[in-house]
Amino acid sequence: MADAPDTASTTAEPPAPAPAPTPSRELTADNPWFWGTGRRKTSVARVRLRPGTGRYVIQVKRASKKVGDAAFRDVNDYFSEERDRNDAHAPLKATNTLGRVDIVARLDGGGTTGQAGALMLGVARALKDFDPNLEPVLREHGYLTRDDREVERKKYGQRGARRRFQFSKR
Repeated sequence: MADAPDTASTTAEPPAPAPAPTPSRELTADNPWFWGTGRRKTSVARVRLRPGTGRYVIQVKRASKKVGDAAFRDVNDYFSEERDRNDAHAPLKATNTLGRVDIVARLDGGGTTGQAGALMLGVARALKDFDPNLEPVLREHGYLTRDDREVERKKYGQRGARRRFQFSKR
């Protein structure tokens, strides 16, 4: 056993952190954001992204026009389901940009799962616009592919899209 290498002296070094993403263009006063739009079922997410400290908020609609941060909710407070929160953060985790960009999103229509899916696509598209080098990673994980499944319409003469009325022989 004298030929065995000394495993105590060889330590595995932790992987080097990924380099910070480089914006594809300079931000100007006229255009200070990178935009991305995502859709899922009947939900639409309009996402704005820029380099920052990791602020990730959802712009909520109010009956009265409010000025300031009162009209924004943190994404973790907005989505109550863990699955939806994971979907919202998935593109950022895959590209290692969580905490490096500020995101402001506006969500319209649908339910929480549809909104989370739309937000995931919108964030991925905004990240691709922000740094085109991130596109292969986003494409590999499927974040740039729109989920085109929609609700099938109800047909006349039936109880639902596929469900028939109860049949009675006599």
